[in-house]
Amino acid sequence: MGLTRLPLVLAVDAGNSKTDVAIVAADGSVLGTARGGGFQPHVIGAEAAVGALALIVADAVAEAGLDPEPGVPFVEHVSACLANADLPSEERDLELAVDARGWGRSTQIANDTFALLRAGVDEPRGVAVVCGAGINCAGMLPDGRTARFAALGRISGDWGGGYALAEEALWWAARAEDGRGGPTALATELPRYFGLSSMYDLIEALHLQHIAPSRKHELTPLLFKTAEAGDSVARAIVIRQAEEIVALACVALKRLDLLGEEADVVLGGGVLAARHPLLMDAVAEGITARAPKAAIGVVTAPPVLGAALLGLDRTGAGPQVRARLRAHYAAGEPK
Repeated sequence: MGLTRLPLVLAVDAGNSKTDVAIVAADGSVLGTARGGGFQPHVIGAEAAVGALALIVADAVAEAGLDPEPGVPFVEHVSACLANADLPSEERDLELAVDARGWGRSTQIANDTFALLRAGVDEPRGVAVVCGAGINCAGMLPDGRTARFAALGRISGDWGGGYALAEEALWWAARAEDGRGGPTALATELPRYFGLSSMYDLIEALHLQHIAPSRKHELTPLLFKTAEAGDSVARAIVIRQAEEIVALACVALKRLDLLGEEADVVLGGGVLAARHPLLMDAVAEGITARAPKAAIGVVTAPPVLGAALLGLDRTGAGPQVRARLRAHYAAGEPK
């Protein structure tokens, strides 16, 4: 395959639960896509995680109708935005593992929050907060400067996301039932969701894993419903989540000298994409108070688009190329 025939970018958005891959031609058209499972190098190691990613890349290559020679790059650039690439050392390890596959002439690894951000902005300038199972934030400028957080949980000062919200709801509900805390409708609503009559029964079922611990996240929508109904304890949890989102966004804006400038603040992830009014209103109010020129929006485009745009930024592709790529995903791909 000659240089002039090389597709431009291999884009990867690899999250904890799913991975999307796209091969983008020099004119911005999408030649092939594939979807696979989550990317968890912190569990199975960088090499094994990239090995699983290679199978998804192979599916995209096949859909694109490419027949690359072993060891010969089939794209100019690999732009991979990966979950659990939280530290520079983790990024370096993953870049070495990806680069060793020989997919592209150059490789760039970034945390998957950057894919969300780039998908939601017209240029690489702004801040994104993702609130899904967990919470993270990233910011970037066209000159290459970035703002980011370790996002390793409580040891790095983080709280929030769907899992933390569910845990907090359970904590307050348990204390309401046994008398250590004030009353809350969560004490009846949470066990009722699982067909149980008390928090004690729910605690026992979770402890003995009669209910899988992974199902805790199912309680997050119930927390929001209870909060919207006026329960003071549930509302306080939601407001705390809003305060965390505001803090992340505004600190990132300040680090990039954007706090007083016009800048995009992109919100994404399952918790924010649900657009719960109480949460969204509190987030908008908090950000506007500290960054009055910020434009706040919820990203609806798939993050793999952001990974591809980051790749196009590196290769110097023009606005028409980027527009064609955006149009492809605006048409509804991937599913």
